[in-house]
Amino acid sequence: MNAKNRMIKFFKKHPKNKQLDEIIQHIEVNAANNYKDAAQQDLREFEETLIKLEEEGKLSDKQRVYYREKLGVFQRDMKSFTHKDQKPTWT
Repeated sequence: MNAKNRMIKFFKKHPKNKQLDEIIQHIEVNAANNYKDAAQQDLREFEETLIKLEEEGKLSDKQRVYYREKLGVFQRDMKSFTHKDQKPTWT
């Protein structure tokens, strides 16, 4: 494998969809910054957009599998993502 092929493989980490990747970025930033409501809203937007793109046939099989797995991970991780477990900073 020559250097050019290695670079191409390096940049092809997953089958990309710009629209879904932007929403994923929002989810990750909001979750990292503890913006729980915003992260959950972004997750709903991600799921709705994924379903829409699937119904329209705009995703390849690899994309569909990849983004479905991402959705499952987000849903599992955010299942108990509430403000109840957030400690107040003023105490």
